[in-house]
Amino acid sequence: MSKATLKFIRLSPTKARLIAREVQGMNAELALASLEFMPNKAAGVISKVIASAVANGDYEPEEVSIISCRVDKGPVLRRFRPRARGSASKILKPTSHIMVEVGTVVESKKETPKKVEKKETPKAEKKTATKKAAKSVDLNDLKLLSGVGPAMEKKLHAEGITSINQIAQMSTEELTDLDAKVGVKGKIEDTWQNEAKELIKNNEKES
Repeated sequence: MSKATLKFIRLSPTKARLIAREVQGMNAELALASLEFMPNKAAGVISKVIASAVANGDYEPEEVSIISCRVDKGPVLRRFRPRARGSASKILKPTSHIMVEVGTVVESKKETPKKVEKKETPKAEKKTATKKAAKSVDLNDLKLLSGVGPAMEKKLHAEGITSINQIAQMSTEELTDLDAKVGVKGKIEDTWQNEAKELIKNNEKES
């Protein structure tokens, strides 16, 4: 690693930092080639400091990268310009201190990827009442069927349906007739009967 410093250069720190940010971390050879085609005054000055830092360490430009390119504010030169009625206006001429540090590229250690625990996700997005039931359930509770609330349970009781076993054992004609009376648009045959049969199977396994 080697350094080079240029002090009291007649250059605005604000303008110089724009170029310094561009070459920060670049390969020295690439940085020198890029600065050569930049029209800014700061580009030519920083290019010379980089070349000096490379030479100070007896490196070749392609071997090193720019670790740090810092521009600090130097003293401000004050000049005056004559104005009307014997007055004078102030002219400020800023200066900068440029410091460049170069070094060989060190390969960063590859971080070992952290093991991510896989969360078990259910295959189906909608969990039916049968999956929720881990233990034996009350087959007289019609609310275990999806979409059956207190109001729908009252309707089914009015039609003489008081248990899940009844829905599981109904024929297609009975299901169609009950569907027309309750008005759930085919849900009894498509969903409720399948869920009822699953609940009964799970209940038998648990018992």
